[in-house]
Formats: sequence, structure tokens, C-alpha cells
Amino acid sequence: MTRPSMTPRARVLAVLHGEPTDKIPFTIYESKIPQCPAERQLRNDGLCIVERGVAAVTTERPNVRVEVRRYTEDGIDLVRTDYHTPVGDLFEVSRPADFTSWNVARLFKTPADYQPLRFLVQDEAYSPNYEEFARAERAKGEDVILRAGVGGTPLHTIMVHWMGLETFATEWYERRDEVLKLYQAMVEKKRELYPLVAQSPATHANYGGNEVPEVMGVERFEQYVLPHYQEAAAAFHRHGKLLGAHLDGDNKPWAHLVARSALDYVEAFTPAPNSDMTLAEALAAWPEKVLWIHFPSSIQLASIARVEEVTRDLIAQAGDSGRLIMGITEDMPEDRWQENLLAIMRVINEMADA
Repeated sequence: MTRPSMTPRARVLAVLHGEPTDKIPFTIYESKIPQCPAERQLRNDGLCIVERGVAAVTTERPNVRVEVRRYTEDGIDLVRTDYHTPVGDLFEVSRPADFTSWNVARLFKTPADYQPLRFLVQDEAYSPNYEEFARAERAKGEDVILRAGVGGTPLHTIMVHWMGLETFATEWYERRDEVLKLYQAMVEKKRELYPLVAQSPATHANYGGNEVPEVMGVERFEQYVLPHYQEAAAAFHRHGKLLGAHLDGDNKPWAHLVARSALDYVEAFTPAPNSDMTLAEALAAWPEKVLWIHFPSSIQLASIARVEEVTRDLIAQAGDSGRLIMGITEDMPEDRWQENLLAIMRVINEMADA
């Protein structure tokens, strides 16, 4: 019996909510696919664009003055952002790189920066942006799904974005009490944000991610990351919303903790050979979670026949679990992305029709 065709957005939502679909959903970030004939064909064939650029909740710092200066140094384009607070000034320098940017100078440089950093956090004021979010989702149509965000988890933000790993290691050893005061300020501020995102029109949101066991460590993950997944998910579930995390690295060391978490889906999970877990292993380890995967980047450099073979294998590993969303969350080879995406989409449709 042939099931009626679903829209790409409805297909994604069905899997997230444990409902049957006509085929495996296939998604891609809005920044990864240029408008062109191949993009139009893919959307017609069922591809769903994941749009992350519309905020469900906006953030302001009313008591912080921000200055942004763009300049070139040794032929390199740079952006310097200065933050002027009543208790001290901070600055950071970044190097734009296509859809992202690289840190050149991070916000934290000396222990004198703890107080202005705490002020930055505590001065954040959140406002619902519900009407614009809902309007954008209606306007973009049924082959786009909007995703909200809760930002990074507190310790990850301090460690990776504000300090960098070497500086964090020193501060964690020498001034852990100051790190934890900053961390606690962020925890309290996040508690204001959870219910606002949960009550928004967004169907789901990501919270943090890019955690690496060799950096965060299993013990710190359990003590400083997992509790925030639990707290945010509780707020989300009270309003019928779903929470996920962008866990795209090795996950085997803390797979048992992810299983314990209240996350509804693990987003950007990248199966072996690009991580330490196969899709089948992850599905078995996390029996109550949807796996919203990233198609392994290394395979995208292989032949089209190999891309098709891996697509079939991933779908076979998922079996009839109903917990797989195929996705693209990273850059693809410029000269291969069209062929690769069309091949993945072709296999999905062929296996659905078989």
C-alpha cells in the first residue's frame, strides 16, 4: 500500500515526533546549498532546508556599548569588536571565512577580564521574536523548517569561544573559582532563556554541541553539560517542543550519558568512518533518540557509486526504526556537491519506492 506523499517539512517533524513517514527525510543547512537548478530539483524531490537565521528570541545588552571595526592587516581581512562595560572593556578579533570566522584574539586575555565578562552575561536582556519567526516559516514554505537555538552550553562557551583551550587549562587549574563564578552567571541567565524559546512558535531547538571528549572530558560533560540538557529539555517538553544537540564528533566515551539525557534528537551525528560509532551502534546506544545525521564528509570525496552505496547502507542500518534523518551540516567539495546530493536523494527515493 502506497502512503501519501508528505511535504519535506512535515516529513522531518514526523520523524522527530516518532510518527511514520513516506520516506527518510533529507535536510541541509541554509548556508550549504546555493540557489541553482540542482537545488530546485533537490527541493522538488524532497530536500528540506534547515533555516537557522531567524531568532525566536532576540538578545540585547542595554548597558554595553559595542564598536565594530573592519580592517586589513598583511592582506588579511579582520574584524575587531570592542565591548565597553561599566566595569571594564573587552575586545575580540576574528577572521571572516566564508560562512564562519576564525578567532584571532579571544575575549578573555587576563584575570582582569572576569568582571567585565560577568557583566556581559548578566546584562543580557531577552525579548520574544515570535511573530517574525512564525511569519518567516510561513513565507518560506513547506520545504523549509526553521530551527531555534539556545546557544552554547556555559562551560563550552567559556572554554572554546572566550578563552581557548590552553588559556582555559591554565585558568581551570589556577583560578577555577573565578571560572565557576562566570559559569554560574551564565547558568542563571540561561534559565531565563529556556522558557522563552520553549514558548515560541519553534518546533525544536538546538542547545550547544561540538563537544569533544578529549577536550571537555567525560567527568566535566556529566557535571557541567548534561544537567543543562536536562533543565532545558524539561522546559521545552512542558510546551510540547523538542531539544537536540549538535554532537558531531566522537561520542562513544560519553554515549551512556547522552542516553541518560533528555535530548530528543542528536543532530549532526557523523557515523563512522568519520567518528567512533556507526549509525547502528548509535541507534542501539540511544534507543529513545532520533539520529539527525551528517552524511560522512570523507565519503563525499569517493565515487558516486560509493556515495550511493553508503546511503543505502545507512538506511539499511536504520531499518524500520523510524529514527533517521539524513542531513548535511558541513561544507561539501565545491565540484561535487551537486552530484553527491542528487545521488543521496536518488537513493532515498528509490528505496522508498521499492
